[in-house]
Amino acid sequence: MAKEYYIGKLVCSKAGRDKGKYYIVTDILEDSRYVYVVDGIYRPLEKPKKKKIKHLMFTNINLRDINKDQIVDKFNNPTIKKFIQSHQFDKEV
Repeated sequence: MAKEYYIGKLVCSKAGRDKGKYYIVTDILEDSRYVYVVDGIYRPLEKPKKKKIKHLMFTNINLRDINKDQIVDKFNNPTIKKFIQSHQFDKEV
């Protein structure tokens, strides 16, 4: 998949200590097995978390399309959860 497809996607962690937490994808590594994710609170843009793609559930929500700007740290967990509740939240195939 194209790198641009992943950037800005809202994802949910399926594995690890952070299982169930929501993140925003900010970058994908060259080998396409890992992405960098942020949540705006514990993982700001300056300190993204490296996560395996297979440990993430991708949603059909792309915050880059909605925000029309670069991803900012204002999208913290409470804001993301409120956003999910007000929009359709489906797992992509």
